[in-house]
Amino acid sequence: MTHSNLFSALRAAFPADLSSIAVETDEGLLYSWQDLDRATAMMANLLQSLDLPEGSRVAVQVEKSVEAMMLYLATLRAGYVFLPLNTAYQSAEIEYFIGNAEPAVVVCSPANFGWVSKIAFKAGTQHVFTLGDDRTGSLLERAAHHSDQHKPVPCQADDLAAILYTSGTTGRSKGAMLTHGNMLSNAVTLKDYWGWTATGGPTGQGDVLIHALPIFHVHGLFVAIHGALINGSKMIWMAKFEPKRAIAHMSRATVFMGVPTLYVRMLAEPTLNKEAVKNMRLFIAGSAPLLIETFTEWQQRTGHTILERYGMSETAMLTSNPYAADKRYAKQSERRGGTVGFPLPGVSLRVRGDDGQDMPLGEIGGIQVKGPNVFKGYWRMPEKTAEEFTADGFFKTGDVGKVDERGYVTIVGRSKDLIISGGYNVYPAEIEGYINEMPGVTESAVIGVPHPDFGEVGVAVVIAKPGANLKPEAILADLKAKLANFKIPKRCFVVAELPRNTMGKVQKNLLREQYKNLF
Repeated sequence: MTHSNLFSALRAAFPADLSSIAVETDEGLLYSWQDLDRATAMMANLLQSLDLPEGSRVAVQVEKSVEAMMLYLATLRAGYVFLPLNTAYQSAEIEYFIGNAEPAVVVCSPANFGWVSKIAFKAGTQHVFTLGDDRTGSLLERAAHHSDQHKPVPCQADDLAAILYTSGTTGRSKGAMLTHGNMLSNAVTLKDYWGWTATGGPTGQGDVLIHALPIFHVHGLFVAIHGALINGSKMIWMAKFEPKRAIAHMSRATVFMGVPTLYVRMLAEPTLNKEAVKNMRLFIAGSAPLLIETFTEWQQRTGHTILERYGMSETAMLTSNPYAADKRYAKQSERRGGTVGFPLPGVSLRVRGDDGQDMPLGEIGGIQVKGPNVFKGYWRMPEKTAEEFTADGFFKTGDVGKVDERGYVTIVGRSKDLIISGGYNVYPAEIEGYINEMPGVTESAVIGVPHPDFGEVGVAVVIAKPGANLKPEAILADLKAKLANFKIPKRCFVVAELPRNTMGKVQKNLLREQYKNLF
């Protein structure tokens, strides 16, 4: 690849007419491609003026804004390492991340400057800036004094571009180190695999993306932003997801990426129908499992089939349902609900048992992957990194799944969610699948808790649909008619909601903590 700095590759894909619109916000602000180029140059020049050591980390915890995206691009452009932090993190968490990553620069929301700067300065960070979601803050004030011309710093494909802290559903968060090459290879592959186009569409200018996700996570920051930029595509930028407004934007867009919760919220809107989405080309879902019910209802209401894909902080995207019937992938024509499709071109995926042997087709085991998109390792955790890779270089994802005879991959859960009850392996996702199909059930989570006789047993936590009167004992009785006895949860609870992280994933660690003393 001629450009190993990811920014250079994205910049090379900008359209010839730099005065055309690159980003349009909910507030009606318009940013041209020229604006993106100039603003990222000024921010990159500001960062370089600080004389930071090579490979310095820039830690950022700010609300979503186009300027925050520009700061990410400027960090790449200047050859530093971007460290996005979830806006929900509180002081103890921020203290851990800053202590662990030792960033040279911290950028926070103006409202948090008092406590964040205290933590940062105490940890030895030299520079703390603020950036508001209303184009205010010391970062922009300082950047305004710098030149709007900047030559991107040359980078090797193996140079670090970002550190993403995993959501830490077990133990301390680990910093996944992603390189320029990891992210560029993934962006280029997905551009082709998902059929991005720079011509045609409702505007004649090719694809237009509705950007409705947070930008401190792989999905919103890398998959969505890189996808649009490497195709020179306009983005309609939503600072906060609002279902009615997202549907209204669809008359002027072609691609939407969301987590399952966003689809559920749009399905609750009467304005969602075939007419509203007639210009749309592709709906993509990921970051958490999409219920088959949501998949089917979306198909019926809109005539569109959601494309589910699978990725991780450590690997960006790994697998995807097919975009279209493709001669090169003859058997891969159908988007199948409940699956995450096929390994992407260039990605090797295998399913192995505890004994390290390959599992037969259709059998459940640990998913391992290898490819140019797979990360370099965990930040300052050489032992953990060594533990997570096999001797032949495959990364153990920690996800449990299976591959069918047509090659479709299905994820059945996380290996840490596996319940070993009386010596038998119980996969929560299998039981959840049965519970979720029961009338009146919105969603369920099955967790393992300690038990004096069996070592561990399952507990089902279920959310009812509005107006439904679910009886825990009836749910368990229904399961007994369908599943082996060792798989049946010992207790069932009907609750108003499940604890979730910002990407909509159920936080089973919190449920395990809540119910650990049941027996």
